[in-house]
Amino acid sequence: MSPSPSVPTSVENVRAADVKVIAALGDSLTTAIGANGSTILSIPIEFRQVSWRNVSDQIRHMIDVFKSYPGLNFLYFRGLDFEEDWKVVTMLIGMNDICDYCKDKTLFSPDGFVQHLTGALDLMMEIPRTIVNAVQIFPMKPLRDVQRPTLGCQLQKSFCSCLVQPAEDSPELQELVEVNAEFQRRLEQLLQDQRYVRDDFAVVLQPYLEKAGPPRLPDGSMDLSFFTADCFHFRVKGHEELAKGLWNNMFQPLGQKVKIETFSEPVELICPPKEHPYIYTRRRVESCAPARWRPSAALMVLLSLVTRL
Repeated sequence: MSPSPSVPTSVENVRAADVKVIAALGDSLTTAIGANGSTILSIPIEFRQVSWRNVSDQIRHMIDVFKSYPGLNFLYFRGLDFEEDWKVVTMLIGMNDICDYCKDKTLFSPDGFVQHLTGALDLMMEIPRTIVNAVQIFPMKPLRDVQRPTLGCQLQKSFCSCLVQPAEDSPELQELVEVNAEFQRRLEQLLQDQRYVRDDFAVVLQPYLEKAGPPRLPDGSMDLSFFTADCFHFRVKGHEELAKGLWNNMFQPLGQKVKIETFSEPVELICPPKEHPYIYTRRRVESCAPARWRPSAALMVLLSLVTRL
């Protein structure tokens, strides 16, 4: 876990200890809203309906902080070097848009999600020496089972009504499940674009939440100790498991990234292997098209002589 002998110049050779800056972007699930609280008072009011339209503002603010952060003025911390320091930015967003899908199926559509996320990632490419963890959205339907007979749990009906209100076998709920899956597919498709990979920058899809089931007790009931008073967001216990899953994915190559089946069992941390102690990113795929054949100058002269005969 020691840093590289010298600061890496390639995104493919960055170790965990080479990273000088970490940041996170997203909506209320990313910001760990209410994670340390146990009552409804720990859940502040948010404008969740603008989750993806607020991302570009977050990125601009993040870039400004990166460029101007003075450091702690301690001898062991020289401050932040925007051009030279390696940064890891984690982004998890989209669930709040799914929560509001039924209210405006155009505004909160998968097309709108991809359009705004594309603009956000394009803006983020202004940041040098950066690895972006794009965390896959998880299946949201099981959150309907996170219930308590409390006022806090009634908040679900207001800020995620499209998920909570429909009947179990209703076409509305089935449509939302399909939209949830489409968000996942479109995010994966977007991140296959080679423009998000360069020598000092990469966006990597971390899919560990793609199939994740909720934490349950041995009797099959929901383990409510993972959730805040609003029965939607995660407490610290839940964020610990999310963090371990992200760490593991960062050190697993494309095609071998483990997807968590359930949070009922603690995620077991892995250590970066000695043969590859680097954070895995995607290599830029060079064009494999064969070069066009062109005759040599000598052959051109010979052909010219032959045509004159």
